Amino acid sequence: MTQAQQVTWSYLPRQFQEIDAIVAAFKTFVPTGDFTLGQPLQQFEATFAKLMNARFAIGVNSGTDAIKLSLKVIGIKPGDEVITAAHTFVATVGAIHELGAVPILVDCQEDGCMSVADIASKITRKTKAIVPVHWGGQMVDMPALIACAEAHHLPVIEDACQAMFSEINQQKAGSFGKMGCFSLHPLKAINVWGDGGVIVTDDEALNERLRLYRNHGLKSRDEVVLLGYNSRLDTLQAIVGLSLLPRVDGLISKRIENLRILDEGLSQIPEIRLPPRYPNRRLVCHLYVIYVEQRDALYRYCLTQGVEVKIHYPKPLYQQPGLAHLGYRKGDFPVIDRHAETMISLPMHQHHTSEEMAYVVKVVSDFYKQQRS
Repeated sequence: MTQAQQVTWSYLPRQFQEIDAIVAAFKTFVPTGDFTLGQPLQQFEATFAKLMNARFAIGVNSGTDAIKLSLKVIGIKPGDEVITAAHTFVATVGAIHELGAVPILVDCQEDGCMSVADIASKITRKTKAIVPVHWGGQMVDMPALIACAEAHHLPVIEDACQAMFSEINQQKAGSFGKMGCFSLHPLKAINVWGDGGVIVTDDEALNERLRLYRNHGLKSRDEVVLLGYNSRLDTLQAIVGLSLLPRVDGLISKRIENLRILDEGLSQIPEIRLPPRYPNRRLVCHLYVIYVEQRDALYRYCLTQGVEVKIHYPKPLYQQPGLAHLGYRKGDFPVIDRHAETMISLPMHQHHTSEEMAYVVKVVSDFYKQQRS
């Protein structure tokens, strides 16, 4: 691979190079006029539920709405406290805040996921739920978290938006709590041509209430049984999602193989520290993250060499102006602070070739060789 050949972050141009089958499906579907909660959406939900080993899957407008609606149906209301990760994308905290609840943040551990050991100290009489975030594809220690939640009689809603198909002891992300929340954003493992989300659950009563809440609370066209939202997964987007579901096994295998190539090469570089890899888990990376020395210089070098790297996140969420009302101060989450200074995300997805992954390793290795010389 030459410098001019970039290893890009987004896989969308490759994934949707051939869209004739999707366009043909659109042409067949559009004349039916079945646009709202249509048959392709029902098919997508049934197929997704089967893939996740869940009884039910409910398509909604976004991963954010998946979290919000899940909290809504278990009765979260203004003033309630919901424990979640301090290290997450803003959508997790935003969904809690939108219901008027108070996000109570927990520091992360070395894999980037919330520290279960820190949860108990955050529980008060106002605590009504726990929302673990499976960050970057890594999973929270769910057996330990579920034990903690059960001891305190707290429901668990999993933010699995970044961990589709990851597993602990062959149990999938999103299947440990009362509900699991997924995103179909264009840069997720299964994606659509816009926003979309899915909630999975094995609870029939929750399934029924979620379907009401996503559709204005309508039991039928003329019967409103509760005041809900307009948060339906668009049926046209479900057609796009359906085109990808048969490819899941290959998608997972390629992501895992590319992770192996990067791990094997980068683990030989002394200036790099890999996050923990657990023998009882299947890690399907959404973000390939490492902790490095001279992070900012490495970041700039990679870009000059055609490797599109990113930083998630250079300024921790809890320090952002939009969360100032929560009252956290710099230093409250020391692990997150350390990660913010050393973390870099390398491009890695199912459409990258082995040659591209080897080139990423070479670029990073060359940088540190130059620094040592």
